[in-house]
Amino acid sequence: MNKKYCSLTFDDGPNTAGDDTMNKMLDVLEKHGVVASFFLIANKITPENTKVIERAAALGCDIENHTWSHPDMTKLTREEMIEEYNKCDEAIIKITGKKPVLFRPPYICVNDLMHEVIHVPFICGHGCEDWVPERTADERYKLMMENTQDGVMYLLHVNEGNDATRELVDRAIPVLKEMGFEFVTAPKLYELKGVPMKDNGQNWSVVQ
Repeated sequence: MNKKYCSLTFDDGPNTAGDDTMNKMLDVLEKHGVVASFFLIANKITPENTKVIERAAALGCDIENHTWSHPDMTKLTREEMIEEYNKCDEAIIKITGKKPVLFRPPYICVNDLMHEVIHVPFICGHGCEDWVPERTADERYKLMMENTQDGVMYLLHVNEGNDATRELVDRAIPVLKEMGFEFVTAPKLYELKGVPMKDNGQNWSVVQ
């Protein structure tokens, strides 16, 4: 039987002072022995939360670009777009030593100019509406499991106080493993599915 692959991807880390949502998510990933991809908002990085980024990298997770300050990029000038992207890259490289290879646009807002100035794949993911505080862990789980298929990238969040998503992931990982899924980082998903990582805007939710 052919292997099935999926990727957990988390936006909006690291966390502000006094919140450990991303670190708790890493506890869940480590508990189940799986890796994920984290798309960071770089102006949230502080000396205090750098350790959680280092921990994610040490666990085999990859760290990707979600801009410097999470603006609607389509409303920016060319120069502002470049600054938002480059400053995030530079902050991540300083910590991990690795340049991000994927980009998730804030609010999934995209225009042609963004593709002109940012030359890595833009990705979205299979959303679970976990950015909606009113969505319970059970509701998020149902949305996560809908349309689950080989090559899926799940779009999730580790924003401050998002405990329901931690509960969701802790519940979903064993179920997906039982279904035959192996968890890999988003870049690895491209590699395993034999899909070139091009800035083409086509592999928004499923790499196939």
